[in-house]
Amino acid sequence: MSAGTFTPKPGAAPLSRMIAAQTALETRMLLRNGEQLLLTVVIPTLLLVLFSTVDIVALPTEPSGNARAVDFLAPGILALAVMSTAFTGQAIATGFERRYGVLKRLGASPLPRWALMTAKTLSVLVTEVLQIALLTVIAFGLGWSPRGNPLAVVLLLVLGTAAFSGLGLLMAGTLKAEATLAAANLVFLLLLVGGGVIVPLEKFPETAQSVLGLLPISALSDGLRDVLQHGAGMPWGDLGILAVWAVLGLGAAAKFFRWE
Repeated sequence: MSAGTFTPKPGAAPLSRMIAAQTALETRMLLRNGEQLLLTVVIPTLLLVLFSTVDIVALPTEPSGNARAVDFLAPGILALAVMSTAFTGQAIATGFERRYGVLKRLGASPLPRWALMTAKTLSVLVTEVLQIALLTVIAFGLGWSPRGNPLAVVLLLVLGTAAFSGLGLLMAGTLKAEATLAAANLVFLLLLVGGGVIVPLEKFPETAQSVLGLLPISALSDGLRDVLQHGAGMPWGDLGILAVWAVLGLGAAAKFFRWE
C-alpha cells in the first residue's frame, strides 16, 4: 500500500459543484412544498382554465373581430407564474429561512453568500421552466395560437424574473417572516387584479392606467401579450421598465438584505 492512500484531503468542493448542489436542494424543497405548489402551479392553472372557458371579464376586441379569451389570458398567466415564483414564493421561503437561522448557518458554510443567492435564483428559473411548460401545454389544449419573436419572450421572462426576484429578496431580507408572508400575499393579490393579468388595463381610469403601466407585472404581461398575441417586435418600452425594476430591486436587496 503506497503512503498517503487514505490521507484526508480537507477543503471545500469546487464552487460550481456547490452552487449546483444548492440549486438542486432549493428546487427539491420548493417542489415538495404544498403551499408553494398551490401558489406557483395550481392557482395560475385554475385562472387560465376558468377565465378561458367562462365569460367573466370583457376582453378587448381584436381589429379582426376574432377575439379569443385564451389568446389574451395566456401571456398574462405566464407573467403571473413568474411573479408567483420569483417574488411571492421566494420572499416567503427566504423570509422564514432567515427567521429560523437557516441563512445564518448557510452563510457560515464554505458556500459564499452571493453563491447562495445565485443558487436560489437558478432554482427559481428551473421552477419557472416547469411552470411555463405546463401552462403552455394547457393553453394549447384550450386553443391558444401564439406568435411573435421567441427571443423577445425569453428577454421579457428573464428580466421579469430578475425584477421580481430582487423585490422578493428585498422584502425577505428586511421584514420579519410573518410580515413578509402577509405583505407578499397582499401584493400578489393586488397585482393580480391591477396588473393587467386578467383585467385589461383599459378597464381602469386613464390616470390609473399611466401608473399601473409602470408596474413590473404590467410591463411583463403587456410585453408578452404584444409579442404572443399581436406578433409585435421587440417591446423595448416594457423591457426598459423591467430592466429598471431589476436594477433597483437587486441593488436594494444587495444593500439592505439582513442575514439574521
